[in-house]
Amino acid sequence: MPNNHNNLEEFFDSSYIDVEKKIVETITDEKMKEILKGGKRLRSLLGQLSFKACTKGKEDINHYNRMLEGTVSIELAHGASLVHDDIIDKDNERRGKTAFHIKEGMSNALLMGHKMLTKGFEIALSHGKEVAKLYVDSWQEVVNGEIDEVNFNKNNGNGKLSKKDLFNSYYKIIDLKTAALFSSACKAGVLEANMGGDILRAFGDYGREIGLAYQLADDLVDLVKGELLESVILPLLNQIESKKSKIGFLKKRELRRIYEKNKEKIHKFYVEQIKKHLENAEKISNSDVIPDSEYKQLLGEAPSYIINRMLREINVSI
Repeated sequence: MPNNHNNLEEFFDSSYIDVEKKIVETITDEKMKEILKGGKRLRSLLGQLSFKACTKGKEDINHYNRMLEGTVSIELAHGASLVHDDIIDKDNERRGKTAFHIKEGMSNALLMGHKMLTKGFEIALSHGKEVAKLYVDSWQEVVNGEIDEVNFNKNNGNGKLSKKDLFNSYYKIIDLKTAALFSSACKAGVLEANMGGDILRAFGDYGREIGLAYQLADDLVDLVKGELLESVILPLLNQIESKKSKIGFLKKRELRRIYEKNKEKIHKFYVEQIKKHLENAEKISNSDVIPDSEYKQLLGEAPSYIINRMLREINVSI
């Protein structure tokens, strides 16, 4: 049980080991375990840190183990979303391995995603109505984000979205698809610590800001590595191009030309947006509603630590 750690990396490392053990103890389906294998567990780690910040590390072992069980439901929901994402995006790989729908077939992948969701809900329900409602509400946001992204890409290709709508839609999708689960993981940690009210809202906002920064950083890494994602780049080009320009449907060659011309502006824009959300998260971590402890200090360090580990891949630091 990770208590009294000197630094954030040590806390995350020991917490990661505990989550992995709890997944093995809780999940019996081998294919489900295979899907979960290799994840960073960021949402679960933030859930644990939120829990510890509420208990100040004074919970007993049974309370800690119950919280750990709750993190498994978070990983199951996230894992299910990835299985479904790979089908929608027609991706052949996930975490360096063959995507589940390629290996097992589309029908099995769809059903396995549903099976993971029901298992996650079973765990959440056993932790009380508030946790169960949080689980359902979170998944609703994720699904709405997926639907919005599908429709966004369809309308984008037809040139139906205005400049303002393009960018707003992009941010809304990030918020629903990614930030929602980060927010819910932190809120779950608070509920597992038997707390609510203002502190629950604070941690929800804290997780959402980290989630927004995380997805923006992930998109930036992909762009720098040469993955030109139309659903990402079109709204950003519309955001930074002159007000008179209007970018609608473009062939990939044209899109790449315009991107290369604006590359420095786009990367600068990303860094500014990421920094804004990190600063918001750090500010929330200092809220008076969060009790003082060593874990409150770790809350302030976590946002930059998580994002800079991602950006290290492209030699960027914020």
